[in-house]
Amino acid sequence: MSPALNGHTEIHKWCRNFPGTRDQVREARQFVSTYLGERPEIDAAQLIVSELASNAIRHTRSGFPGGHFGVTLHAGSTLLIVAVLDEGGHFVPRLREAADEDLGGRGLHLVEIFTVRWGVYGDAAGRTVWALLPLTSSGPVP
Repeated sequence: MSPALNGHTEIHKWCRNFPGTRDQVREARQFVSTYLGERPEIDAAQLIVSELASNAIRHTRSGFPGGHFGVTLHAGSTLLIVAVLDEGGHFVPRLREAADEDLGGRGLHLVEIFTVRWGVYGDAAGRTVWALLPLTSSGPVP
């Protein structure tokens, strides 16, 4: 059995913790790639995990020295849950309006575009930002 998502009706859950450093965002994208295999949703899922992991490192204690963030992927027959657990901080993730000259502030808008729903659970001690990505039934399955 391949470690990737194997079928349309199976439910698989993978979890992994990463050091809270910028280079680990690439590792989180690779984790998603390994999980999804050749599914057509791979690009959207990698973008989502990249945005959520980057936010965890940039805006929470996960990005402090010794910090960590976790990624959970949980697929059913029609939806993929992408969740990033951080070590908490003072601000709750939310959509914001970015000015044209701003370098940031657009990531959660991208998450909203590619998902059917996203949200935040937790408090200043630790939060999970999750997103629901629809899975196509016609995609190739490893």
